[in-house]
Amino acid sequence: MKICRNLWLPAIVLAALLLLLAPVSAFAQNCALCYTQAASSGAKVIQALRSGILVLIVPPTLGSVGMIFVVRRKHNQFKREDSGQSGEGW
Repeated sequence: MKICRNLWLPAIVLAALLLLLAPVSAFAQNCALCYTQAASSGAKVIQALRSGILVLIVPPTLGSVGMIFVVRRKHNQFKREDSGQSGEGW
């Protein structure tokens, strides 16, 4: 059972990577205005647009993942063992 617990985190990370790397038709949906502006601009503007997208996506994602780890760790820290005695505690 301990081995199964230790495999949850790598399994979740692997599933997330597979979802991000899998080609999905939603990746092809673009705003027409954004597409025409990016297509008419130079290479530096396109690189700046890509960097801007990463700046807007990466910090919230890392914050969410960090919050999940903190909540999970605190949940396991304060999890009570069921002792079977109904007279103690709440």
